[in-house]
Amino acid sequence: MSSTVSASPRQRWTGLAVLVLAVTVVALDATVLSLAIPSISETLEPSGTQLLWIGDSYSFVLAGLLVSMGSLSDRIGRKKLLLIGAAAFGAASLLAAYAPSAGWLILARALLGVAGATIMPSTLSLIRGLFPDDRERATAIGIWGAAATAGAALGPVVGGVLLEHFWWGSVFLLNIPILLLLLVLGAWLLPESKDPNPGRWDVLSVALSMAGVIGTVYAIKEAAAHGVARWDVPVAFVLGVTALTVFVRRQLRLETPLLDVRLFRDRRFTAAVLASLIALIGLSGVVFVTSQYLQLVRGYEPLRAGLAELPAFVGAVVGGLLTARLVRRTGARAALTGCLLAMGLGVGVLGWLQQDTTYLLLATSFLLVGTAEGVVYTLGADLVLSASPADKAGAASAVSETAYELGTALGIALVGSVVGSIYAGGLVVPAGTDPAAAARAGESLGAAVETAHGLPQGVAEPLVASARESFTHGMNSAGLLAAVLLIGAAAMAWRLLRGLDAPTSAATPVTPATAVTAVTAVEVPAPEKPQKPQKPEKVGA
Repeated sequence: MSSTVSASPRQRWTGLAVLVLAVTVVALDATVLSLAIPSISETLEPSGTQLLWIGDSYSFVLAGLLVSMGSLSDRIGRKKLLLIGAAAFGAASLLAAYAPSAGWLILARALLGVAGATIMPSTLSLIRGLFPDDRERATAIGIWGAAATAGAALGPVVGGVLLEHFWWGSVFLLNIPILLLLLVLGAWLLPESKDPNPGRWDVLSVALSMAGVIGTVYAIKEAAAHGVARWDVPVAFVLGVTALTVFVRRQLRLETPLLDVRLFRDRRFTAAVLASLIALIGLSGVVFVTSQYLQLVRGYEPLRAGLAELPAFVGAVVGGLLTARLVRRTGARAALTGCLLAMGLGVGVLGWLQQDTTYLLLATSFLLVGTAEGVVYTLGADLVLSASPADKAGAASAVSETAYELGTALGIALVGSVVGSIYAGGLVVPAGTDPAAAARAGESLGAAVETAHGLPQGVAEPLVASARESFTHGMNSAGLLAAVLLIGAAAMAWRLLRGLDAPTSAATPVTPATAVTAVTAVEVPAPEKPQKPQKPEKVGA
């Protein structure tokens, strides 16, 4: 990786502050809209499907482009792409804030995803350039990870404060002053860095990666919501899987691949990517449904609902900052596995929530899930960076971020679709309800509450009661499903990381064809004196 100059300690840490600002904005935007869903339902009147797309079009596009943009940042410069992305993010935020219809809002969220894809991988790869020392980089990644997870957890709180006083579009206008600050400070404080020998940017690989990710996720989303009987579900799945297969084979043949898929031969890399992916499936789906549960089932105002989710924010910050200390005590394997299990336990609590369950139980669940996710995300990012060559930091970072955003998209798609399907199947519409009103109520809980406002009290009350009960049952099932996925991820991480907690330097070079037996930077400081390198262990793909 080439860099303009060696940064002084002051430059390094102020540069990190700028990168933290960038990652917080992108993470915040993934969840800040969750509390605005009832308000959007009332104003724009989206269908149930449009409501899900409003929630996850951002993450879908972000996940589909992250690998491509990470590779592009290695080629044209990580600072340059970060600043371009920040400007584009601001423009897309304005479009989203004043979207006149559900379709326009979906489009604006997708454009935000394009812009966000240029920001996220640049932040993590620039950290690697700013902090060549293993211990400093471990601390920096811990702060970065805390900011990313805290940004996502803080989204509902910020959304609640804004929605208490302004219309739903205000959650997007919040981005503008932060991004202006980012542009000014980033241009001044951040050093430029890129791959000195980047090679050709393969456009066909870009198209294949996008088609593969979006096609596969769309098929999973629609299958969860409507089953596999519709023709578009198997067609999208086949096209998505085929595109991903062709993409992988093409990367193995290219001299300068968009993504070096051989990195997955390193068991640390694979464990980190899969753990991040599955952890975010559980977390994002829970945030999506609990935000609606708090407002539409328990009757909380937006600000109160946001504050109710505050323990997740506190936990995320604590978990990210304590990752280095935890891993030095227990090793990466125990830390990653234990926190995935803790997330599964916390998410599984949703399986027993009722409309009148004490808030203390929910707060405990939020705190546990947030803290564990802070560790999983931060440790996963460090494992990915330490397993990749320095000159490919952007592309490798993009894989970590792709897992994060793809997990977010899948979580909303799977959990949201499961809740929606159970809700629609369990909703009892009182006799005599107008067919159009009944159809509208079946779209979502928010639509049912809004529809009830125009019905006679004798019809409205039982309709809302049935809607709340059906939604709660759907949330219970979704919570148990997410818990099973997280427990499975813990077992997977324990198996993949077996034997990789040996006390060797994190700075050991990583070759694509081998798995490295070194621990990550957050586990053991680099040795003061050179040690005889150990023979790496061969691991199959």
